Amino acid sequence: MNEISCDFGRELRRRRGEQGFSLIAFSKVISCSKGHLSKVERGQAIASREFAMVCDDALSANGELVALVSGGEPRGTRSSKIMDLVGLPSSPSHFVGRSEELACIANYLTGDGGGAVCAVSGMGGVGKTALALRGAWEAANSFPDGCFLFDFGEESHGDMREVLGSLLSLIGVPKERIPSRPDAMANLWRSQLSGKRLLLVLDNVRGAPDIAPLLSAELGCKFLVTSRRRLSALDDAVHLSVGVLSDVEAGALFRVIAGERAAHAADHVVRAVVEHCGRLPLAVRIAAARFRSGPTRTVTEFEEMLSDKAYRLELLDDGDRSVNAVLSVSCDGLTTEQRRVLALLALHPGPHADLRSVAALADIDLPRAALLMDTLADVYLVAYESSDHITMHDLVRQFARHRLTLLMTVEEQHSAVRRLIEHSLRVAVVADKLLTPQRYRPPVVLDDFPPRPAPFSDRAEAVAWLGSEWGCLVALCRTAAARGFYSLCWQLAFVLRDFFFLTKLWGPWIETHLAAVESARASGTRAWLAISLGNLGVAHADRGDLIMACQYFRQSLALYQDLGDEHGVVNTISNLAWTELYLGEYRKSLDGLRTALNHYRRLGNRRNAAIALRGIALLEAELELCPAAVEHAQTAREEFSALGLELDVVMSVNCAAWANFRSGDHQAAGAAYEEAVVLAESCGSRYEKARSLTGLGNIRQALGRREEAVELWAQADALYGGLEPVMLGEARVRLAS
Repeated sequence: MNEISCDFGRELRRRRGEQGFSLIAFSKVISCSKGHLSKVERGQAIASREFAMVCDDALSANGELVALVSGGEPRGTRSSKIMDLVGLPSSPSHFVGRSEELACIANYLTGDGGGAVCAVSGMGGVGKTALALRGAWEAANSFPDGCFLFDFGEESHGDMREVLGSLLSLIGVPKERIPSRPDAMANLWRSQLSGKRLLLVLDNVRGAPDIAPLLSAELGCKFLVTSRRRLSALDDAVHLSVGVLSDVEAGALFRVIAGERAAHAADHVVRAVVEHCGRLPLAVRIAAARFRSGPTRTVTEFEEMLSDKAYRLELLDDGDRSVNAVLSVSCDGLTTEQRRVLALLALHPGPHADLRSVAALADIDLPRAALLMDTLADVYLVAYESSDHITMHDLVRQFARHRLTLLMTVEEQHSAVRRLIEHSLRVAVVADKLLTPQRYRPPVVLDDFPPRPAPFSDRAEAVAWLGSEWGCLVALCRTAAARGFYSLCWQLAFVLRDFFFLTKLWGPWIETHLAAVESARASGTRAWLAISLGNLGVAHADRGDLIMACQYFRQSLALYQDLGDEHGVVNTISNLAWTELYLGEYRKSLDGLRTALNHYRRLGNRRNAAIALRGIALLEAELELCPAAVEHAQTAREEFSALGLELDVVMSVNCAAWANFRSGDHQAAGAAYEEAVVLAESCGSRYEKARSLTGLGNIRQALGRREEAVELWAQADALYGGLEPVMLGEARVRLAS
């Protein structure tokens, strides 16, 4: 920086101090940002003549400050035209991304249309001011009559007289010409803009009334407005909503600010750091600055510190900038009801919440829940993922838990979470019944309470809902266990089991049932312990972990025998028989499956009887009793069709196809696999479709058509890579090819 700038800055700081102005107070007097004023005083930014004149007037310096930047020119009368006056502070360094947003601002500022106002809105800390300043500087040459910034962050709604007075003074209107009435001041302000090309950046605006008197219809004047709320009342404005950075952009921002020690950090570690920051630019900047100037830690060590949610918000505070402070401002204008529902929403453990879940949490009706979510979305404390699904930024969630939820009683929190879990369980029970209507279900506490209203019209809607909500349901299952809602925990695990079987989501299947087992043990409910252990065994068997499956089945069998539960005993014998089939213990498997088949037929349990028959067909195929295997698979298929069990139908068709392949009848096997492909698509089973495609590839390989086989196997891998050879004959044949 040149010597003149340094001299001016030192003198300005001296005179300001002598007259008792703080940096913030003086920045308000001269309508300038605190940051820009500070840079000028430190000689890090050049003071224009017009800036010096404003400071000179405010400090009654009699032209001495102006002389420091103008080579000693005498103080004269100010021109009514504002020539080359750019009062914008510099945009933040290390600006990354935002190419689409900048293009939108550029089109508004330099294009022919677009109206007088561009409203840039987003949650606190998302970088609205930085974006607006970058866009304003890039277009500054298009506004020869001046570019200014006015920060509304410290202003109240009743300060329009001060705002207008400051702006009129800034553009050269003598104080004696400025009227006292706000409406007259607004008229004078608009008249002064006639014929000019001027850009005004209005930062941290809280509502359209704050800025309405400043707006002008002058075509050459543009107003770039930033706000933490959607300024919907600005009907003719160009509205630009700003979100968080992408993971790549956030990582780049962290690295460039964090300095050399972060330059060679592993990408996945940096990605974890910025995810802890929610990819919020303010949080990323604070984290990077703390890392750069703090103790000598590796990025990995720093990431470990940030991973602790209990202290994350404290870490995202460097003394001058704070995520907590920014979010506090966003919450200041909330009503008591809005604060309450935000606090309750922070208790939801899932990645999102639908509006019915919000209503259950807050114990309000659905229309009220929708209205409250709309108001919170308007101030960017929540966001709509879809028309009825709400998401909350992780840092907002943590803020709400630390600052709002803790103000509620433990009993109120406890009741809200229980309402949420009960609501979700009711809906999940309905979805599970549509998914597998013939499944045996032990008495469920909430079974007699239908959801309000009935949520699904058919199986497809139920499967789609489970597909979008299973992550939330798993989180609720964990929460139920942690809060001691043991019955709700094991019921949630139970109703999720068939969906996890359909989708082969073994990880969450096992996770929920481990929680269910611990809940059953904690409550001393042996019947549900037996059920949950058995379902754990099915999960392990389905993914090929057969030894572990047998261990769970034996624990479950002992409990059922002790309880005298005949149905549970036979189910577990059947499950053990399936496991023995995969282990190659064919004689033991056949005895178990026949025992189960006879029992189910005696009790009229058609679904389970057909499942046992399908197991016998698979066993017969392994023993090369292929005609019998095909016959039994077809009989099972007919029974499943009559019961409307689509997934079991396709499994039976694949079973028949495998038996035909084992017999060498490739034509019949191919026809069955082709049918299974269509049926698997219909019922939504990627696993069974991958199995069918693998079987078709095996047929092509057996016929010497290698290229076609490889293509079919690739299609299977794209659908479901890693079919387990222990579980599927088709996978074994492919592996040997």
